[in-house]
Amino acid sequence: MRKGAATRDRILEIAEAAVLSKGFGATSIEELITEAGLTKSGFFYHFKDKNELARGLLERHRQQNEALMAEVLGRARELSDDPLQVLLIGLTLLAERMAELPGGHPGCMVASLSYQDRLFDRGVRDLVAELVHEWLTLIRVLVEEALAAHPVREAVDAEQVARAITCAIDGGIVMGKELGDPAILPQQILMARSYVKMLFQTASLPHVVARRSEVDLAGAA
Repeated sequence: MRKGAATRDRILEIAEAAVLSKGFGATSIEELITEAGLTKSGFFYHFKDKNELARGLLERHRQQNEALMAEVLGRARELSDDPLQVLLIGLTLLAERMAELPGGHPGCMVASLSYQDRLFDRGVRDLVAELVHEWLTLIRVLVEEALAAHPVREAVDAEQVARAITCAIDGGIVMGKELGDPAILPQQILMARSYVKMLFQTASLPHVVARRSEVDLAGAA
């Protein structure tokens, strides 16, 4: 990695930790400069203002999420070619990954910035909305594929199901952080998984979903 790119990544790493800990408004450029060991001109070479810093943090968040979900869903598709099982296994694997995070999930950058949207220009606000739609679309497509392959107990809307799953995950991040309980997020992901499973007729569910993880996570609660 080139020195300039490494410095930019270091600034984003420091800023991410600060923003998730105390919010964007309480994070000053001066403290980032000090911790990164830069001059002001060195910082502004990479980010001309806090709006550009926010965009950098959101793009970093996007890349991290894409890498995580590619890994989780890639593994789920290796374990099953059934769309419903891919969704259920994917949620189980995601819960496992969240349970393994040292100290719990640090917080959601999209949520942190959306809470203080008046601090940013239209470009940053639009990017926040774009990332929310991307995440929702990813989940909705998985739900649509499952609905196309399996009957359900009653008619459901894929968009609404995807929103329920997304809210369970995002809410688990917020609640776990506020209550200081890292187990809440993986528990909420598994609750979302149970909700999805109950939507479908039990006869359509082959017994191939890993249950050991659910037991382990429940026992660790």
